[in-house]
Amino acid sequence: MIRLLGTAFAALMGLAFGSFLNVCLTRWPQGESIVKPRSHCRKCGRTLAWWENVPLVSWLALRGRCRTCGAWIGWRYVVVELTISGIWAYVVWRLLPQVVDKRLGFPSQYALPYFQMESAIVMLLFCFITVGLAVLDAEHLWLPDAVTIPGIMAGVLFFVTISAQMGWFFAMESSLWRDLGERLLAVAVAAGLILLIRWVYKLLRHREGLGLGDAKLMAMLAAWLGLPGALLSFAIGVILGSLAAIVLLARSAKSTTQETWATTKLPLGTFLCIGGIVASLWGHPIIAAYLRWAEF
Repeated sequence: MIRLLGTAFAALMGLAFGSFLNVCLTRWPQGESIVKPRSHCRKCGRTLAWWENVPLVSWLALRGRCRTCGAWIGWRYVVVELTISGIWAYVVWRLLPQVVDKRLGFPSQYALPYFQMESAIVMLLFCFITVGLAVLDAEHLWLPDAVTIPGIMAGVLFFVTISAQMGWFFAMESSLWRDLGERLLAVAVAAGLILLIRWVYKLLRHREGLGLGDAKLMAMLAAWLGLPGALLSFAIGVILGSLAAIVLLARSAKSTTQETWATTKLPLGTFLCIGGIVASLWGHPIIAAYLRWAEF
């Protein structure tokens, strides 16, 4: 029962935070405040009633359209809310059996459940940030420094803090400066990978192929997930990007427009963010399975 209630609560909180994220994703690229004015239709300007702001339910009740002017609201609102809600619910569903004693309803061993809970909160925040970056890059080809750079610092800080806590709790040998140096090295290598690809592409094609925002995003993934997690995110992102390019190529072959697939920009950051979410949720078993396969 506790597991079901906790998961349901996490799903509802995910919907609420997803709704707030949608406000940021809509207003921030336009240079608008995320606080004022109140939520309103982007076309006719009518201020929305309270019941029109209920996450997911309002969109379904209104069938995705403004009830005054009939303007299409867009699928992005539903997708973002459901994505955040689904990820948060999954993380809590997976976490609670390890944290709560089934007989008493309280932590049975304080140290390990505490770190699992702390890591889960970090994962929720990481997924919240990466979903936002994925949408911004998909819609605007924009990975703002105001998110990626603080994200790098936050990821390194969380890693060093949790590592130090575990060393203290379990009486393990832990070096703050060593852990910090290893994570900063991972950040540099991950960013350097994108910069190297960017340099080679420019050398061969004489034009920019990847933005600096992608390098900062890779650095952020390494700060939160470590170098193996960042490389897994990169591999997933490249595969997804390649599939998207194949679909675009197939559509361009049937199109009569002058724009060719070769000049179309793909949001690599979006694919990297998807890879980052996958790596954060299932990275360890995926990497372990790959290493077992590589031994043969």
